[in-house]
Amino acid sequence: MRVKDKLITAVTILAGIVLSGGAFLVERREELTDAAEYVMCVIDKEEAVDDPKKIALTFDDGPHPYYTEQLLDGLKERGAKASFFVMGKQAEAYPELVLRMQTEGHLVGNHTYSHLQLGKNNRETFKSELIKTNELLSGITGEEPQYVRPPYGSWDKSFESELTMIPVLWTIDPMDWCSSDVNGIVQKVTKKAEENAVILMHDEYKSSVTAALEIVDILQKQGYEFVTVDEILFD
Repeated sequence: MRVKDKLITAVTILAGIVLSGGAFLVERREELTDAAEYVMCVIDKEEAVDDPKKIALTFDDGPHPYYTEQLLDGLKERGAKASFFVMGKQAEAYPELVLRMQTEGHLVGNHTYSHLQLGKNNRETFKSELIKTNELLSGITGEEPQYVRPPYGSWDKSFESELTMIPVLWTIDPMDWCSSDVNGIVQKVTKKAEENAVILMHDEYKSSVTAALEIVDILQKQGYEFVTVDEILFD
């Protein structure tokens, strides 16, 4: 029975109590309380069953001329959305793949131009790479990127106001970039998967793409919905 039908049943119970007489509040107080609690229980249980658990799959370092296309095909087939934090030099080389990401409903974010890690002495260079990549991506998609995945997680919070950008880190890292063990990558992610998790992967390796699609298949069967990372951050 769906939530609508169960609510109708509960409301019918309440209505019957109300119509049973003017003294129902006193004489049938316990029954009224039970019916009201039943309504709330139905809502809570149905929300848990009906609402999928959201999870975000994110990819760094692309686009790759072959593996990213393979990944996009697989995500489309499965109705799954992802977030791609692309390097400017890769976007410059393969703009058609960046445009496809956006067209198919994925999030396109900034991962610097050359995968530069922010350090003590390269703040301005790092900032210039972000700006250059933003300009490249907005030229391809027509939209200014709002999200950035700083390489290695190194970040300067002042960039958030200076560039109006939101940093996106991660909660699950299977270290797929240093392993070709597809099953191992899949196990690392699926064992740690939980609602609102942000998975870090890379779309420049065959093993990573194969693992990512297996992860989608497994977690979708467990009731997870793959969404872009902004839905995790702000919904």
